[in-house]
This record gives sequence, C-alpha cells and structure tokens, in this order.
Amino acid sequence: MQRLAILIPKLKANLGLVTDYAHLMDGSLGRLLLSLAYFVSVANGLTVADFGLFATASATGIVVSRIAAFGFVSPLYRVATVRKRLVGAYTAGFIAAFALSLPLVALAAAGFYVCFFAGEMSVAAFAAIVAAEVLFWRLLEVVCIVNNGLGRFGRAAILVVIGSGIRAVAAVAFAALSDGSLIAWAVSYMAANALAMVVAVLFFYPNVRLRWTPRLYLSRWRDSVSVAGAEIIFYLQSELDKLLVLSIGGPHVAGIYAILMRLVDLTALPVRSFNTMVVQKLMRTPEWLASWRVRWSLEAGIAGVSVAGLAVLGGFLHAFPNALGGNVANAAPLVLVALLVPAFRNLIEYESELLYARGKTTVRALVLALVGLVKAGLLVLLLVGAGEAETAWIVGLNGLFLVLWLVSAVATYTAFDWQHRLRPPRSELRPA
Repeated sequence: MQRLAILIPKLKANLGLVTDYAHLMDGSLGRLLLSLAYFVSVANGLTVADFGLFATASATGIVVSRIAAFGFVSPLYRVATVRKRLVGAYTAGFIAAFALSLPLVALAAAGFYVCFFAGEMSVAAFAAIVAAEVLFWRLLEVVCIVNNGLGRFGRAAILVVIGSGIRAVAAVAFAALSDGSLIAWAVSYMAANALAMVVAVLFFYPNVRLRWTPRLYLSRWRDSVSVAGAEIIFYLQSELDKLLVLSIGGPHVAGIYAILMRLVDLTALPVRSFNTMVVQKLMRTPEWLASWRVRWSLEAGIAGVSVAGLAVLGGFLHAFPNALGGNVANAAPLVLVALLVPAFRNLIEYESELLYARGKTTVRALVLALVGLVKAGLLVLLLVGAGEAETAWIVGLNGLFLVLWLVSAVATYTAFDWQHRLRPPRSELRPA
C-alpha cells in the first residue's frame, strides 16, 4: 500500500504532462495539415524563383522580428509560468519595449534588403512580408507563449490552428484567384497575418489589467537583451542558408532549396511542442536532466522522430512526385537525399532550448553564434564547390548538419553542467 501511495502521485504528474503534450500536439497536427495546404498553394501559385524570394524575405522577417521588444517576451513568459499575478505588469512592459524597438527593426530590415534583395524584388513586396512577420505573426506567437506559460495549452493550440488556418485560406485564395505576382501574394500574406493577430489579441490573450511598473522591467533588462541576442543569432544561423543560396545560386536555386527545407521543417512541429514541455519541466525541476542516459534517450527520440517523418514524406513523394504540385515536384527527388538533415537540425534547436530553460542566455547566444559561423563557412564551401550543378551539393547538407550538431552538443552540455563543476550540489550546502 505504501508503494502504491508513492506511485499514484507520480502517475498523476506524468498523466498531466502527457495531457499537456497532447494539447500541444493537437495544435501541431492541425498546424501541420494547414501548413501543408498553405505551402502547396503558395509554392505552386508563385514561380519557383518568386517562391525562393518570398521564403527568403519571410526568413529575414523572422530574424528581425526577434529584435522586436528587445527580448522582453522572455520575462513575460517566465512570469506567466511562475508568477501569474504579474502578467499584467509585464504585458505593459512588453508593449512599451515593442514600440521602442520598431525603429531598430526597420533599420535592420533595410540593411538586409540592400545586401540581399535589391534588384531581385520590389521594396513594397519585401516590406509587406517583413511587416507580416514582425508586426503581426510575432504578436500572435507572443499570445501563444503567454498561454503556454499559464498552462493553457489547449487555448494556445487552438490559436495556432486558427492562425495557420487564416494563412492557409489566404494562400488557397491567392492560388485560385490572383495573377500569381509576388506583390499580390505579399499583400495577401500581410493581410492574413494581421487578421490572425487581431483574433489572437482580442480573444486569446488573458484578461489582465495593464500596470506600468518600471522597477520590475529594469531588473530584467539583462535577461531580455541576452534572450534577444540569442534568438537573433539562432534564427540568423537557422535561416542563413536561404540568404546564402539566394546570393550565390540565384532566385531559382533558392526556390528549389526553400521548397526542400520547408518540407524538412514540417518534421520540426512535433519536436517544438516537445521542447515547450522540456523547458517548463527544467524550469520547475532543474536536476531533471542530470543523467546522461536521459539526455541521450531524449536526443535519440528526437532524431528518430525527425528522420521517420521525412522518410515517410520522401517515400510518398518518390511514389507520387506530383502529389503536391508541379513546382514541389522539382524538389521531390531531393527529399530522401537530405534524410539526416531534420534530425541534426531539430537537435540543435532542442539543445538551444535547454540552455534557455537553465537561464544561460548569454552562453546560449555564444553557442548559437559559433554554430552560425561554422554553418556559413561550410555552406559557402558546399555551394562554391558545386560549381554549375544546381542541386548536387544537397547531399553534403547531411554532413554539414552533423558537424553543426556535434559543435552544438559539445558546447551545450559543457555549459549545461558547468555550474555543477564550480560548486557542490545544493544538498551539500544545506546545514546539518
């Protein structure tokens, strides 16, 4: 009976984790289906070259959106997770930080345009796509983040599905009704994201009273800036490949590569839901990942799920190459060639989240910067070495991401355990 009394609370706790993950997966599965409809419509509604420009401009928008609010979404999330009564105060701080950051966001976006997009696409199309990511979709993500912090995983999952659904409807309408121009899609994309953001703020943000409390914000500025830096570096190294492929290979090669990586990215949706649970678990029980057996089991599980997902998708496209449209068929033969890419790519993202959960935001930024530099150097070597061959270098991506994972894993777990080498565990510090 005593063992049963100990076992029952553990089962209930694990059941709660499974239920929360199921809610998150509901959103991920719904988002997966809608993302697929959205992707197929856009990839086939635009030319391959225009899709490459759109995907690269969207990736740029995601990078600069991490400048918005100077990382203050991190303190907002931490408060929602552990001190819910302060959500109203930190929401006011987030709004102020977001507004103050917009001039810097605009300056960064202008720099990207001059370096990579001038002469390839119009300023209006680029600005609309970046605005969609920064002003609208990022705010929807913040609403989801706050709901996840509060434990309202079901509401966050529903919002993700609604937002993805609005974008999917816009994409289908564009493919069916528009002239197929990039500017037409850019405006449609911005409008869809704006509508999704309005729905998120009006119907899904918790009902809180805004309270302006500067003393709270000043104590969090270091964490905010560190998180912003790490997020910018993470997404820059994650999306840098699209920018390099565009600048070296041109829009058409960038389009084929963007289609391939979009298919790879579909495997990350269930992993990101899992990452959310891992972060919260580590915040509440910091010693949870002390065992190497647990660490490698989790990494092996993430890698296995990632490879299996792409293998299923690649096998389907091998049998039915035109199932997702003519433009996607151009990249269909390459999916199985890049079979290991999602495993290493998703593991790098997972390891980055581990450092965030432990509060090692500065170290996280340094690790991501190192990974980004290695990635840029290896990718340039791959692209230049391929010469005139448009896609021969794709097979080299498997080795490239393997190297990146090794760099990330060694740096992450060294930093993860550094605290334990500097001082004894808490149990040894307690008075007898």
